[in-house]
Amino acid sequence: MWELAPWVITMAVLVGASALFSATEAALFSLEPAEAARLKHGKRAARLAERLLQDPERLLSAILFWNLVINLSYFTLSSMVSLRLERVAPETVWLPYAFAIGSLIALIFLGEMVPKSLGVSTRNRVAPWLAVPAALAVKVSSPVMPLLTMTMRLATRFVWPGLRAETRLEVDDLDRLINASTSDQHLIEQEQAVLRNIIQLSDIRVDEWMRPRSQFVIFRPPVSLQDLRRKLPPSGYLLVTEPGTEEIASALHLQSVTHLSDEHLERLTEPVVYIPWCATVADALERLRMQGREVGAILNEYGETIGILTFDDILDTLFSYAPSRSKRILDQDPIHRLDETTWLVAGIVNVRRLSKRLGVPFPSTRNLTVGGVIQESLQRIARAGDETSWGPLRLRVLETPARGHMLVELRLLEKPTNGEGRGNG
Repeated sequence: MWELAPWVITMAVLVGASALFSATEAALFSLEPAEAARLKHGKRAARLAERLLQDPERLLSAILFWNLVINLSYFTLSSMVSLRLERVAPETVWLPYAFAIGSLIALIFLGEMVPKSLGVSTRNRVAPWLAVPAALAVKVSSPVMPLLTMTMRLATRFVWPGLRAETRLEVDDLDRLINASTSDQHLIEQEQAVLRNIIQLSDIRVDEWMRPRSQFVIFRPPVSLQDLRRKLPPSGYLLVTEPGTEEIASALHLQSVTHLSDEHLERLTEPVVYIPWCATVADALERLRMQGREVGAILNEYGETIGILTFDDILDTLFSYAPSRSKRILDQDPIHRLDETTWLVAGIVNVRRLSKRLGVPFPSTRNLTVGGVIQESLQRIARAGDETSWGPLRLRVLETPARGHMLVELRLLEKPTNGEGRGNG
């Protein structure tokens, strides 16, 4: 039995090597874009990890190649040990089979499952350390890389000769995929609603979906807990300005922290992402995701902050049947139907969304909200009692609080046909 010890020790070393490459694959390829970008500003090993991730196909090929070599060597040794056990211990027929099964379980558990789980959960700490052996593996396997690449391309050519990458994915293709994936009609409707909202992200501009400047609270540093108690932010985010200015520099999601110190809360905040007013919500989501932030400051053409867009706002867009900025800000339905042709609406209601709600086309306008349309028509700040006509609408201002939401009575000059404008949406 003791003559088999070197072989078993070699197998243990191979399990450790397999665990190393499994953890490397899991840690490096599970890094979020923002986490990978931060490696560039770290120490030498962190910068090495960032450079390896710039060519992920080459890195993955090297890891898989060495994992394959290690596993083949491991199973070869396992088979040889099992055969020798049959000769040295013929009286224990079950021993070779038990060793083979135990070897397989050890490789799966210790060489694959555990290291990958640890690699993902500790990726930010271990990625720089694992980058060193990964870089060595890439360098050593460089001579065989052209052969591996050619083999992969030939296999792809033979197995999927007519497979071509589509330049874009059609919405109808996604719709058919959803219908084929489940027979639950309620689930299909939910998935279709989310799909519709995802597509709309590329059509909605951030200035249509942002929280306007008048609808959030900002704090100048230093910020104390007492300041926060006196003026609780309705957005759920602590927004801190740059020293001596009114421009937002950093933010903190208050629901994500369990303890707040009494002084200098600005030290807990993270920088915001600056987004131009003309960008789409899809662009904003990509910028927030790439930089690992939760708040975007919306800037006009003069570089002034005109609003904010948070990650929660975008999630509301995705997972609501009928997402509405005004409903999210007001925390109630901003459109109330009085009769067949009359509605009460908030001035912050989006014109395009109101047109869809009523089923009536509106004239072309550069204004985004009902309040903007009224002010453009009046050529001045609206006051309670003002009336104006715009396309098929008669608009009458009911309330104009100094710091609040304009309330408008909207009357259709012509009653909608074909059931248009029905329901409360």
